[in-house]
Amino acid sequence: MSSLNKVMLIGRLGKDPEIRYTQDGAPVASFSLATSEFWTDKSGTRQERTEWHNIVAWNKLADLSKRYLAKGRQVYIEGRIRTREWDDRDGNKRRTTEIIANQMVLLGSRPEGMEAAVAPMHRGAPENEPGLSPSPGPADVEITDDDIPF
Repeated sequence: MSSLNKVMLIGRLGKDPEIRYTQDGAPVASFSLATSEFWTDKSGTRQERTEWHNIVAWNKLADLSKRYLAKGRQVYIEGRIRTREWDDRDGNKRRTTEIIANQMVLLGSRPEGMEAAVAPMHRGAPENEPGLSPSPGPADVEITDDDIPF
């Protein structure tokens, strides 16, 4: 094996997903996910550190994000790390690191009126997208209502 780029996170959404669409109409969801670690320091005081992750979900996972995710919801995300660069409006180079989700599982109790959902393994974005790619990945999996247990 020459390399591996895999991330597994369990956390809570920091905001509702933001949905955009490519020129070809493919949905893209973006949201922040907080993961926290806890420990006790030498003086016996409980400490906490929260890390914020930028998550990007494409195609069917973007649709599921729009339907089932909301601020505060606990979710398991599996995907890969991607760092991309762009020029801002002032011509400055900008850089961001994000997690490209390819699997999502809703966790915890669901908010009242919201259905439970599980999104099986799903490859979201193509490998060559610069920001928002207009074409879906070749390994897209069709997810129907029968795939969502509730």
